[in-house]
Amino acid sequence: MKKIIIASALKPFIEKERSILQRADFRIFTATSGEEAFKIHRAEKADIIIADLDMPGISGDKLCSVIRGDKALKKVSIIIVCTNSQADIERCSNSGANSYITKPIAPAQLIETVSRLLNIPERKSYRVLIKVEVKGKFMNVPFFCSSGDLSASGMLVETDKPLAKGDTVSCSFFLPNSERVVADGEIVRVVRKALRTFQYGVRFVALLPEYRAAIETFINNWTRNA
Repeated sequence: MKKIIIASALKPFIEKERSILQRADFRIFTATSGEEAFKIHRAEKADIIIADLDMPGISGDKLCSVIRGDKALKKVSIIIVCTNSQADIERCSNSGANSYITKPIAPAQLIETVSRLLNIPERKSYRVLIKVEVKGKFMNVPFFCSSGDLSASGMLVETDKPLAKGDTVSCSFFLPNSERVVADGEIVRVVRKALRTFQYGVRFVALLPEYRAAIETFINNWTRNA
């Protein structure tokens, strides 16, 4: 049975959409504050934590940072719910969360995010929240987007930012086992999906051996469980 900790502020939505989580046979714990979420995780070793960015006591991003700094507790997937603002999204990304969901919560997005982080079958590709900096563009200010088709050689990135083949990027993201990966890459393919939506094939350049090993281990485990 998978154990999930959910911020109590999100409980009304979870109860309304309870069938979403019951389908996967989850045991759900609710926490009224960041401190309580931490205590529950320390006692139960949860598989996933769904925190509110501005939950009482320790905020969601601070809670995530504290957990990531604890060797005994850091191997947990964390989703932070926040408003759809760049400032909130940056807080989520910098905290070490695996993913974020903006309010109001979309049921399909919730179950998709929980399913992929817990390696529940039926997913055909893995997606991750990624922080990207394009060298020489956008004043070197990082932006956030999602990626799919992750491999040790590269990934597919989707964003509304206009990039060009040959652009050099720096990518940072967290795997579900809490491993942070930092990789330089090159845009090798450009696909325009819709108005102001692009997909870019990124080829990793000189990926460090430890990051390559972490990605390969994750993909092997994910594929075996799928």
